[in-house]
Amino acid sequence: MAITKPKTKPGLQTSELKTILSNNAIYIVLLVLSLTIGILNKNFLSPSNIGNILRISSVRMIIALGVSGALITRGTDLSAGRVVALTACISASLLQRPDYAYKIYENLPDLPIILPILLAVLIGTIIGIINGTIIAYLKVPAFIATLGMQVIVYGFACIYTNAQPIGGLRDDFTNLASGSMLLIPNLVLIAAIIIAAIWFMYNHTQFGKYIYAIGGNPSAAEVSGVKVEPTLVKVYALAGGLYGLAGALLAARTGGATNNYGLMYELDAIAACTIGGVSTSGGIGRVSGIITGVLIFEVLSNGLVILGVSAYWQQVIKGIIIITAVAFDIRKYFAKR
Repeated sequence: MAITKPKTKPGLQTSELKTILSNNAIYIVLLVLSLTIGILNKNFLSPSNIGNILRISSVRMIIALGVSGALITRGTDLSAGRVVALTACISASLLQRPDYAYKIYENLPDLPIILPILLAVLIGTIIGIINGTIIAYLKVPAFIATLGMQVIVYGFACIYTNAQPIGGLRDDFTNLASGSMLLIPNLVLIAAIIIAAIWFMYNHTQFGKYIYAIGGNPSAAEVSGVKVEPTLVKVYALAGGLYGLAGALLAARTGGATNNYGLMYELDAIAACTIGGVSTSGGIGRVSGIITGVLIFEVLSNGLVILGVSAYWQQVIKGIIIITAVAFDIRKYFAKR
């Protein structure tokens, strides 16, 4: 009697291919986008330009990782960009050259660069704690609470700087951003450490599990023993600390600071997170996707500049991408219901 081979299910390979493409779509988009711009302009893939993209992206990644916690817990943070500006101004004002004519603090001795950076992180953390407390305990919607904080922090930045730019930063501070170690830019190394720490926290700590539980279903999380309010405060405190670090690094990278630094950074971070797979419905998001989302935005921005596209059209294109990403996210959410 002849033995017949079992028939394979029709369409199985196609289904597997669709799954692979769906799970890795964002990485494919980044690759295709990079190659397309590289073909159109060879300068795009030059080592110097790639290094520039990575340096700019490093600061943006730190901000996006801070925003991601708020998004995963069904919140948001519109104060991110202004916190970056305030902490950039404060850290820059404490690290000006002794011979600079327009020092904020004329008799301030040379401080170790770590102190102003830690102060920036501390200030950002305090602002985050205030945000988290208002959201968690006063039950003010995250959109409103952080929007109000955005305005408050911008006011403080204007008062602190008197709406004047801060320059004349010390070389040891600016070298922190422009230097490299083993041919890897310092900013990329710092971002890599932060990325690794956040990945570990999200995936291997109780705090990380609580974040996803709250985002998935706050009521169920509370019933199962999750301390929702303290966790939310910690989420926004962590976010604020990351904004503070990003602000100090941004000042070092640009060699100065103004009260208008960080403008629209929070929207770019939210968009990068959404494109990277962080659900606007909460409870979903991977660090690898967030990083890729940031890179897609920076590759797109850099590529459009190199290709000579108007800055106004760049904003139009970014807006279309944001709306499309959120639309797809909402479709996936309703498909699962």
